[in-house]
Amino acid sequence: MILRSERLTLRPPEPADAEELAAINGDPGVMRHFPGTLTRAESDAFLGRLIAHHAEHGFGFWSVERREAPRLVGLVGLMRVGFEARFTPAVEVGWRIAPGHQRRGYAEEAARLAIEAGLGPLGLPEIFAWTIPPNEASWRLMEKLGMAPDGEFEHPRLPEGHPMRRHLLYRIARPG
Repeated sequence: MILRSERLTLRPPEPADAEELAAINGDPGVMRHFPGTLTRAESDAFLGRLIAHHAEHGFGFWSVERREAPRLVGLVGLMRVGFEARFTPAVEVGWRIAPGHQRRGYAEEAARLAIEAGLGPLGLPEIFAWTIPPNEASWRLMEKLGMAPDGEFEHPRLPEGHPMRRHLLYRIARPG
């Protein structure tokens, strides 16, 4: 599945994205609200999981390109949640935009495409998103996307006492 807006193309990730994705995943600014940056090997493994998710489910995190200058500017999309929590099984929407392309509305534009595909042709009943409380840009974007707050949860992949364990949870449901 390929998604398009006036400015963006969202396409399935491919091995050729590895170098640009590693730069994004290794950038401390991009990853400041994650537990840490990814090494090249970790980024390559992450890319492998994204490709496998697309192959298995027909959707996932898409590689985002500007239509006027096709090259990777980030990842945005939908993923099946790989941990247990009060809201799982579930699908999440998420985004990760390269530093030189932030604050241009690409995350919002691409996330809208992903949510529309998820709640429309993909037939998902609802989509979730989460972030740590200090990441105001992300939870404000969740609100702009029409997602509603649904409390908090302790991220089970982070150890007890980790400063990023507490997350704000948002959701959006298919209309009707």
